[in-house]
Parts: sequence; C-alpha cells; structure tokens
Amino acid sequence: MWGFSRERVRNGPIVALFHDMEQRSTYLIIIAVLVCTAGYLGFKVSQQGTTIEVQTGTINAGEIERQSLDLDLQKLRFSYDTLQTENSLMMAEMAAQRSEIEDLIGKVRDRNYSVSKLKKEAGTLRKIMQGYVVTIDSLNQANIVLQAERDAMAQEVTEVRQRNDALVQKQDNMEEIIEAGRVLQAMDLNPMAIRVSSTGSQRETSRAKRAEMIKTCFTLLENRIAEKGERTLFLEVLDPSGQIMPPGDRSPVAMSGGVPASAARVLDYAGEQMEACIFFTADRPFEPGVYTVHLVDGQERIATTDLILR
Repeated sequence: MWGFSRERVRNGPIVALFHDMEQRSTYLIIIAVLVCTAGYLGFKVSQQGTTIEVQTGTINAGEIERQSLDLDLQKLRFSYDTLQTENSLMMAEMAAQRSEIEDLIGKVRDRNYSVSKLKKEAGTLRKIMQGYVVTIDSLNQANIVLQAERDAMAQEVTEVRQRNDALVQKQDNMEEIIEAGRVLQAMDLNPMAIRVSSTGSQRETSRAKRAEMIKTCFTLLENRIAEKGERTLFLEVLDPSGQIMPPGDRSPVAMSGGVPASAARVLDYAGEQMEACIFFTADRPFEPGVYTVHLVDGQERIATTDLILR
C-alpha cells in the first residue's frame, strides 16, 4: 500500500495534466458542436428568411398582376360599352361577351382562380372585341356608302320630280296659252242706242227716253286655233247702277256656268276676221247715265266699252 501511494504521488501531476487535457477536449467538442448547431440554425433561419422574402415577393407580384388584370378587364368592358351597332345579332353577342367580362372581373377579385387562366380568357375576349370593331367599322363604311348612294338617289329623284313638275307646269301653261288662244279676240266694239221709225228704219240716238234698243257691232279677229263652226257670243249690258239688264222679252239668256246675260247671238265662225252685231232690247225704258257693254266669249270678256245716254 505504501508503495502504491508513493507511486501515485509520484505520478499525480501527470494524471492531473491528462485530466485537464481531457476536460479541454470535451469543452472544445462541446463548443464546436454548439458553433455548428448555431451555424446550422443561422443557415436555416437565413434560408427561411429568403423563402419568406421570395414568397412575399411572389405574393406581391401576384397581387399586382391581379390588379393589372382587373384594370385591363375594366378597360375591356368599357370598350365593349362603346361599341355601337344596329345589328341585333351582334348586339346580343356583345351583351354575352360583356357578361363574361363581368364574370372574369368577379373571379379576379375572388383570388381563387388562376391569373394565367383568367388572362388567357381575357385575351380571347379582347380578340373577339377586335373582330367586332373591324366588323362594325366595315358595316359603318358600307352604311356610309349606302347612305351616300341613297342621298344621291334621293337627289336624283328630287331633280327628276322637279323636272317633271316643271314639264307639267310648262304643259299646263301651254294648255292655258292654247286655251286662251282659242278664245276669240274682238276690236272696235261699238254700242249705240237705236230708235225704230214707223217705217222700220233704225236711227241712232243719244237720248235715253228715245232709245228702244242697244245695237252693238264689233269685229272678230282671225284665230286659226279657235274652234270653227257655230259659236255663241253674249252681251252683258250694265245699267248706270252696275246691274246686268235682262232681255226685254224676259227670255232667260245665260252664259256657260249659268251666268246671266243681256243678249246672245250664234255666229258661224271660220277662223277668219269677221264683223257682226248683237241687238239688245230692254224690259224697261232706258234712263240717262253711263251703260257698260261687255262682249263675252264663253266666260271671257273679250271686249268692253261704255255708252252714254242723256
């Protein structure tokens, strides 16, 4: 035992040295493990941070993309609203496309649908709208051409109608001229008061109380376009008060249209100049004053003059 104790005493520093070295190695190992663990944990934390940043960036980019798609869809809806056409079939189709755009806007804001799929559908609707634009523009151009042609046609119809109206008016004027030309023309209308002597001879007088009748002579001018054959000429004798004097025998004498006349005579007119006279006998004595005498052909007064009786 003693010997052992001396040996132990003799070897004590060495053992202590080894013991210290062993403790240091353990500490170093522990420190190394802690450092590695801390490094690993730091790496993991850094990796998680990077992942979060990437995911956050992805989320933000997706949100921006959704907002951009939402804005594009609203613009597309506005574009559909501005399309104007009178084609009922196209109007129904555009209403259906606009309804699809409203549905896509709802899906974009719902965030439960794929943005890429929604963008694809929006692209399809945009292409359809562009096709509508081209079609409507073509229809508008065709309508402009048709409107121009219609306006030109209407203008031509108006011009033709105006020419026809002018021709009709000219024809009416010609007919009026011809009709007026058919009316006889007279000159040298000469009324005179006549008293008849016991022998039957006629004498002119200017005294009203001696006058028994009015003899009116005149000259008919040549008229090649007037109707030939028997023609009735009328005489209107207006007394000083302006009233038409009826025939002396009370036999009604009327012109065309039932207009009363004082006297009438049928002539055989050959279109050449001729002279004639018409006699008027009053139903009452003549009074002093101015008598107006009209020679009438048909309903036209072709000559007028006055007769003064004292």
